[in-house]
Amino acid sequence: MNRILLIVIALVMVSCSAGSLKKQGEATEEKKVLTTNTGGRGPEIIVDLEKGSSFYYPLFAIWLEDTGGRYIQTLYVSKAVATGYFEYARQEGNKWAGGEKRAPQTLPYWAHKRGVKASDGLFMPDASTAVPDAYTGATPITGFVLNSRADKPLPAKFKVMLEINQNWDWNEFWTNNKYPDDENYKMSCQPALVYEAVIDTGSPAESFTMKPVGHSHYSGKTGELFTDLSTITTALQIARSVTVKVK
Repeated sequence: MNRILLIVIALVMVSCSAGSLKKQGEATEEKKVLTTNTGGRGPEIIVDLEKGSSFYYPLFAIWLEDTGGRYIQTLYVSKAVATGYFEYARQEGNKWAGGEKRAPQTLPYWAHKRGVKASDGLFMPDASTAVPDAYTGATPITGFVLNSRADKPLPAKFKVMLEINQNWDWNEFWTNNKYPDDENYKMSCQPALVYEAVIDTGSPAESFTMKPVGHSHYSGKTGELFTDLSTITTALQIARSVTVKVK
């Protein structure tokens, strides 16, 4: 009996140690550092995203608006979206091939805010309307810290916005067959989420929390913001937390 008890205790200790190591590993996971617009003359803006349990190669854009919701500038956008060239653009046999791809469902709220229309009528960038390299970068595979600058001085109060989208994240409401004839929807499923932080440079706060304020159109047909998030599930766990600092 004593021998069995010792074995049970040993197994419990091993399990606890493994769990503790996992938690330590999660807490100390190295974040990707993204640096954009180093030549900007405005304040330094730092966006820190802690990845959530659903984080898996999401595409995203971070930009500035005034308090009235008017677009000021982009700070960062995933390079695939910025250029219209995706590494996994189409299937050739059993493999994916890179190439140009029109994906209006990806980040439609940001794209419409930016307001640059391509020759095909879409607001998503293509080769001729691409976002300059100074504001783009590879999509990180983990949490990240974005170090960027505004192009020029900003008002005392402004907004930092984030739109983030992850492909093929179906749930019970946003199902694979919800819009069977809409190919753009089927690549997105749960629509892109939009986060917002209102920055007051006169505030004593050291950082500002970004909070989800709505989702975009499910296939990118419009630039509307839909504030009802009751049908969104795992997409809300792409980011565990997002904070902004301004220097």
